[in-house]
Amino acid sequence: MSVETGRITTDIPARMDRLPWARWHWLVVIGLGTVWILDGLEVTIVGSMSEALKPEGTGLGLSSSDIGLAGAIYVAGACLGALFFGQLTDRLGRKKLFLWSLGIYTVATVLTAFSMTPLWYFAARFLTGAGIGGEYAAINSAIDELIPAKYRGRVDVAINGSFWIGAAGGSLLTIPLLDPTLVDPAWGWRLAFGLGAILAVGILVVRRNVPESPRWLFIHGREDEAERIVKDIEHKVGTESGHHLPDVSETITIRQRRTISLVEIARTVFTLYPRRTILCFSLFVGQAFLYNAFFFTYGDTLTTFLGVGQTGWYLAIFAASNFAGALLLSQLFDTVGRVTMISGTYLVSGVLLAIAGLVLGDLSATTLTLFGAVIFFFASAGASAAYLTASEVFPMETRALCIAFFYAIGTAAGGIAGPLLFGRLIEAASADKDITQIAIGYFIGAALMIAGGIVAAFLGVKAEGQSLESIAQPLTAEDDAAGGSGGGAHEKTPQPV
Repeated sequence: MSVETGRITTDIPARMDRLPWARWHWLVVIGLGTVWILDGLEVTIVGSMSEALKPEGTGLGLSSSDIGLAGAIYVAGACLGALFFGQLTDRLGRKKLFLWSLGIYTVATVLTAFSMTPLWYFAARFLTGAGIGGEYAAINSAIDELIPAKYRGRVDVAINGSFWIGAAGGSLLTIPLLDPTLVDPAWGWRLAFGLGAILAVGILVVRRNVPESPRWLFIHGREDEAERIVKDIEHKVGTESGHHLPDVSETITIRQRRTISLVEIARTVFTLYPRRTILCFSLFVGQAFLYNAFFFTYGDTLTTFLGVGQTGWYLAIFAASNFAGALLLSQLFDTVGRVTMISGTYLVSGVLLAIAGLVLGDLSATTLTLFGAVIFFFASAGASAAYLTASEVFPMETRALCIAFFYAIGTAAGGIAGPLLFGRLIEAASADKDITQIAIGYFIGAALMIAGGIVAAFLGVKAEGQSLESIAQPLTAEDDAAGGSGGGAHEKTPQPV
């Protein structure tokens, strides 16, 4: 670990966690959480535009395999971007990186809209994915460090589920943009990508008002700045809520350092928290394969096998169900508890997906969409909780990189393999018009989700209502830190309840 620069005792975590919900917290939600809308917009536009990208004249001459390859390239960019920006987020701060990564996304999306060749398109998709991957690491860590403990679960799950607002919006946008009587086919798909960039600029304006994480600041020797930010937040929240903010007694003593070495981070993940490492890996692999395998190629499946010309309405219904699941089930992650809800949503969605694979040959476009809507009502909340888990069960100094690490590993296993596998399955089966040949992808996704649910049942962390510092003590914390905020150092101690 790097050289110690100071030592302080602070009550900032306890002060942040005792805040009542106020309008200021909505600023955080809107400024940071809306990035998932962009991701949903991106993924859905690609899925909906698959046919528009195939013609040589108006599109880019892509095949079904190329569509799957583009999806895999996007996810590969997201994996590498998450790892690169995740490390910088822990080193340079949350705010710098959630501004930089959104800027990269915006530029790359504009480049996508101006694609002239398949190679240009693939390169622009890689850069777009890199920006989104950086967002996942920076945003999840910032949100969890700014939202009070008793609201953290529902807020995080609901925000991650807002991906599907973008997905529904992208689906509906493609309906007029793909109508040749309204928009020239050579321009419709380009306009769709351009709209994503416009939305990103609006989010960037709001995001500039979101402060740096006080938790990150005081650990990195900037306790005076952290104190000013917290006092400003307390004033705003007290005024907006009309509540008197009680004093707190819990403190934590921190040995401040400018940076934490990668060796220390690796030791933390694999030595101090091996069970949590297995848990996060299982959750991320399951949800990544399930979503990327099914959703990246869903539009192509409808058009290739089920005779659907315009997929926008089907995708919108599917997306609405996903967001409804994350929104309606989110509060239960704070009340019923993390372990029960995560294992339950994974198991239910996995079993239902296996059933869908068994009856796939008998499904129409409508019944397949309804099956998907029910499956992903539960899977959406579970997948969102995977990001919540990675964000809250590791020490603060490693939070962003841990999110990035598990996102990259899980998504590389599921998000790259899934689209490539499904793209090839669709292309191979299209000659026979036999949709049952893609059922193997459903069975693999189901098995991974069920395995994730079982792992969560045995290794899950009961983090509901707990401060981040009690779930995983900061690496820089004194072992004899005063108060209750510094407890729960690692897995040798009992799990917090």
